[in-house]
Amino acid sequence: MNWLLVVAGAMVGAPLRFLTDRFVQSRHDTVFPWGTFAVNAAGSLILGLLAGAVTAGAASAQLQLLIGTGLCGALTTYSTFSYETLRLAADGARGYAVANVVGSVLIGLAAAFAGVAAGQALWG
Repeated sequence: MNWLLVVAGAMVGAPLRFLTDRFVQSRHDTVFPWGTFAVNAAGSLILGLLAGAVTAGAASAQLQLLIGTGLCGALTTYSTFSYETLRLAADGARGYAVANVVGSVLIGLAAAFAGVAAGQALWG
């Protein structure tokens, strides 16, 4: 039955990723992959909030499956991040490729840490 929770979360996360990526990218006239950057940062924050709630004892294993594995797993995308970074480098936009790697790692970690802190403050 746990797999249904993962599927339900993914059914929301995957279209949300696609729509958010298209929305964000359409507002930027640049080759930098702002859409993927945004969904990965948002997913890191959501997963951090969930982790903070879990450590505070305010989130169940079922919520972890639904939100953490399902929603965040489908919302965030390491493969697209990797592909877009390689495409930037191959197309000669090496500065953007480096910025994408460094920025994505830093913002992802910062968002996750902020989420954990916020989750613990809210539910701890």
